[in-house]
Amino acid sequence: MIEEKKLTIGLFIDVYYPMVDGVVVVVDNYAKELSKKANVIVFAPGTRDKKYVDQFPYPVIRSKRVRLPFMEYDISLPFFDRKFRKTLRNAKLDIVHIHSPFAVCRTGLSYAKKHRIPVVATLHSQYKKDFLARTKSQIVTDIAIKEIMYTFNQCDECWAVNNKVADIFMEYGAKKRPGIQLNATDLLPLADLSMLDKLKHQYDIKSDEKVFLYVGRLDVVKNLGFTIQALGHLKKKGFKFKMIFIGSGPYETDMKQMVKKNELSNYVVFAGRVMDRVELSAYYKLADLFLFPSLYDSSSLVQIEAASQSTPTLFLKGAATADTITEDVNGYLSEDDPMVYANKIVEIFKHQEQYNVISVQAFRDLYQSWDQATDKVYEKYLKRIEAYQSKHK
Repeated sequence: MIEEKKLTIGLFIDVYYPMVDGVVVVVDNYAKELSKKANVIVFAPGTRDKKYVDQFPYPVIRSKRVRLPFMEYDISLPFFDRKFRKTLRNAKLDIVHIHSPFAVCRTGLSYAKKHRIPVVATLHSQYKKDFLARTKSQIVTDIAIKEIMYTFNQCDECWAVNNKVADIFMEYGAKKRPGIQLNATDLLPLADLSMLDKLKHQYDIKSDEKVFLYVGRLDVVKNLGFTIQALGHLKKKGFKFKMIFIGSGPYETDMKQMVKKNELSNYVVFAGRVMDRVELSAYYKLADLFLFPSLYDSSSLVQIEAASQSTPTLFLKGAATADTITEDVNGYLSEDDPMVYANKIVEIFKHQEQYNVISVQAFRDLYQSWDQATDKVYEKYLKRIEAYQSKHK
């Protein structure tokens, strides 16, 4: 195994702080953990916020970018950024790890080819769904997917975040089936259980009410309208519950109108963003069930965060993000129908002993810390470098 010198690892991503999404959080945690044993440099686009200053325990190299009107995302211009390219040239990387197939990551791929080092890619997203949603054009989407797979197929190794995502990328045109590298969380099991009493008091949660939770961006693609419809059916059944939505986003106003229309105002709480990680752990621990009927996500971090507090998740059958669970062993599945989803919730709590076992097994099977995950990643890097050097002697 090659480990004579400290590795220098380049992590490349096309969106980064202060923008936040699941991939950003993954790369940040990779960088923080890997920095304990290697030199890590993150290459990312610049930011719109002129007051924003990077404050990380690892260097972040930013490229120039062009703002897209009416869009949250920008176009990165690393190939036209002399300072960025010079810093990259002088980085002396041992391995490149790309986390998307766009401009910044393509510079990483080009660097790896030119300097004869291996390049790994993680496949995080269902790009076909993204492009169809934004362009409404199958032709444009097909062209985009072909270009994306041209980039990924040039990599020495690809990792998917679960088996379902690996299947999806084979359908997209991957030349070789991706390996699997599961995501993780920085949350620890809650130690201060007194925080639960404070939350129960804050939200007036009764002892006979079940607590449901959603954490994340309030966006229509997360299928949150479905959740509210299911809650409406639960209310009609006389099921006692409190639903807490944590997060913010463009769909929040519509959601509040739906809650009002379904006469759920006394059942639903919009808690806003919760930035403190220990406080967030308390919300997960408070919840009896995490509701996540998303068909958009590939492998969401929030389901692992829920598992960190022994809180199981109810998904929809066929969802990519549900691939890591085994039905009625460490999580739950429902048909894609709000009424059926509501009935499933009722059924879950009719069998309290089975629920207790599944909660324990959610923690046992699904919870993984970032130091555990990145130890595996680091070993994969070493093996990939060794294999590359043997092949190119």
